[in-house]
Amino acid sequence: MIRLLSVVGYGTNLIPHFIEHYSKFVDEIQLVVYQSIIEPTLINDVKKITSNYDNVKIVKTIEDRILDWEKVAALYNHVKSKKPNDWWVIANIDEFQLYTGDNFSRCIIDCENNGWDVVRGGVLDRVGPNGEIIDLEESINIFKQFPNMGFFSYPMTHLSPNKVCLIKGYIELTSRNNYAKINGDITSKWQGWSHPLIAPIDFISTQVHSFKWEKTFINQIKTIISNNQSHSGEYLTIFKELTKMKFKIDLKNPEFMFEQSEGQTQFKRYKQWNKLIKKIVSI
Repeated sequence: MIRLLSVVGYGTNLIPHFIEHYSKFVDEIQLVVYQSIIEPTLINDVKKITSNYDNVKIVKTIEDRILDWEKVAALYNHVKSKKPNDWWVIANIDEFQLYTGDNFSRCIIDCENNGWDVVRGGVLDRVGPNGEIIDLEESINIFKQFPNMGFFSYPMTHLSPNKVCLIKGYIELTSRNNYAKINGDITSKWQGWSHPLIAPIDFISTQVHSFKWEKTFINQIKTIISNNQSHSGEYLTIFKELTKMKFKIDLKNPEFMFEQSEGQTQFKRYKQWNKLIKKIVSI
């Protein structure tokens, strides 16, 4: 059985889209609900939204005043360690993955055949028409609502765009799912480039399409800042930068490497991926 695990701390409006997307790839979706002041009714809200899905299980709930990314990493590691030899897709609720060759099953087979237990990827930011921060609609395909894909969050925040996307349960994740921790070593940069347990990016990599750039997320940023949440400084940076942009992303900025997907849900639609993933793993 292939499972997906997500620690949900916000973004209930994304959940139906998230389930629809990943149900094509995995047998079971497991959610850990991490309720904080960001969304104080989150546990009940998630239970209500997921109640009609047979393939979705809430495996743990936690309540805390702040959303702590170190605790989030510990939750991911705790849950997936219960099935140490199984494959787990790891994705935050705003992360929608696409796989090399648009063939998820082939990725698993190639990993098994080559003894790879980790698949890496990188963030592709999705933005609404004309670079606008839009309201997310439940009834319209999320990829069609955010047709622009590029790389602007790292230049803005300098938070690592690296992601561990597919992993065996026995291997630990670091905070924010940026890297695998193997035998005590964090596999960032050169430590991960040729590690025998990590699939080479020239062979297998994962696009992590980030759909956080919508109006609900902006409201959540304000809540995080006003309540002095964990890592509120980085969210203040995001808010200040977006304010400078007048909440409209410059799609023509060459540093952001934007392309149009025309609403297609395909790995191959982003033509600069080979160039971008090499840049990402060097960060």
